[in-house]
Amino acid sequence: MKAIFFEQHGEIDRLKFADLDKPEPKPGEALVRVRAVALNHLDVWVRKGWAGLHLDLPHIGGADVSGEIVSVNAAGSAFTPGSRVIINPGILTSDDEWTRKGEDSLSPGYKILGEQTRGGFAEFVCVPVANLFRLPDSVSFEDGAAPLLVGTTCWRMLFKRAHLRAGETVLVVGAGGGVNSLTILLARAAGASVIALTSGAEKAQRAYELGASSVIDYSTHHDWHKEVLKLTKGRGVDIVVDNVGSRTIPQSLRSVARGGRIVTVGNTKGYELSFDNRLLFTKQVSLIGSTMGSRQDFIEVMEFLFQNKIRIPIDTVAPLSDGIKMIKRLEEGKHFGKIVLAP
Repeated sequence: MKAIFFEQHGEIDRLKFADLDKPEPKPGEALVRVRAVALNHLDVWVRKGWAGLHLDLPHIGGADVSGEIVSVNAAGSAFTPGSRVIINPGILTSDDEWTRKGEDSLSPGYKILGEQTRGGFAEFVCVPVANLFRLPDSVSFEDGAAPLLVGTTCWRMLFKRAHLRAGETVLVVGAGGGVNSLTILLARAAGASVIALTSGAEKAQRAYELGASSVIDYSTHHDWHKEVLKLTKGRGVDIVVDNVGSRTIPQSLRSVARGGRIVTVGNTKGYELSFDNRLLFTKQVSLIGSTMGSRQDFIEVMEFLFQNKIRIPIDTVAPLSDGIKMIKRLEEGKHFGKIVLAP
């Protein structure tokens, strides 16, 4: 089968588009023909690697997969060949105190498709049957794949960790990526007011189209926290969603209201944070980390998106053969919304 993979960690030149053996489903697994797979910054981080990450090489990335079942190696499964499915990228491999509390993503045995296991940047992928969910006939494969990882991430981040409530104000730091664009959509659907931080007229217009009530262009407002305070009449916002990291956390801390929350699920521009701790304790700010979510989080957000016909923005749909070029587009931050590959 054709696949995008790497045999050594490193920069984008480590990626190859070539043939690998087609996988065979183990007991309890299904073989899925990939019809669409969306990109995430996770794919970049996994390729570059980090201390403690040990993969079976060659490794195939890709967490967001929709497709059709080819075969099922599980007795009594309700899924049959030809079924249209999406795949929950959070894979449980253990039964422990966290999974029993429904906190799946806190479990040491929690794995992510395309991170610790081979993912969907290929024509076929094998996954546990427990991770299969039916894709409504009314939803395209591309629209089905786009919100999977970011949907689970946003749902837990906003509602289970930051406890977003109707009437609150949310600042989204950077509006172009998949998590942040879906954050705008979900926060608006929950009755919150959204301020988006982005750059350029085109991305600003797209943020407005998603439902942002105000947009700040950080390329012209370098001290953008002052603009946030102007828009909120000096109060600040209830929640800041900051997945940029070291470059933005200091101003996020100045943008949040007293008793407010800053929530983060990533760090696209640096993970070593430095900020004025006096602001953290005098304003009594909660700094909250979040990662992925539970199986129930996945079910809830997918049902919410499908029932309310909420479509996450898709920047580009490209063939798998153009995948390395599309990953470069992701790394350069030229996209708005999700980039999707169609094998």
